[in-house]
Amino acid sequence: MSEEFWDAHYRARAGVWLGRANAVLVDVVASLPPGTALDLGCAEGADAVWLAARGWRVTAADVSPTALARAAAHAVDAGVEVDLQHHDLARTFPEGTFDLVSAQYLQSPLDFPRAEVLRKAANAVTPGGLLLVVEHGSVAPWSWNQDAEFPTPEESLAEIGLDRTAWRVERLGAPQREAIGPNRQTATVADIVIALRRV
Repeated sequence: MSEEFWDAHYRARAGVWLGRANAVLVDVVASLPPGTALDLGCAEGADAVWLAARGWRVTAADVSPTALARAAAHAVDAGVEVDLQHHDLARTFPEGTFDLVSAQYLQSPLDFPRAEVLRKAANAVTPGGLLLVVEHGSVAPWSWNQDAEFPTPEESLAEIGLDRTAWRVERLGAPQREAIGPNRQTATVADIVIALRRV
């Protein structure tokens, strides 16, 4: 069900590639030394390609074969290597541990065990590594779900259910950004940002 939904989402449009990584990822990661990274829900690969171009060894996972094919093409165009893997994160998860695990916008209109997946993401972070979670904190005018309710950053962190003694909070907030819609329209939206360092 999830694969069918998301693959139809990507097939319905020529491409949503904007050629730029998520601004929060860039801000948080730009000063870090490169290591191993896991990009969950990588879509068409903007974050994965950006990381790989900066020396990170990147594993990137998505449920949509169409999105993964586009991500592969973008990696080739950029001259970088990304280990692209097909996963429905509700059922399977990439193997290994990573210095950076990035989960960007893992929200879905379908039934999806978000908190469970994010706990798996946390378990994949090496000691001293970083878990970066970015979620929608408000809706844009073009969103398919205008009735969505969003937790506070604190509620979102609590929902993941991590042992807080094993993590140091580096960022927790709801900054605003300019979002670009499917027809290149713009709107100001809020994101929930959670950056945790494993101690």
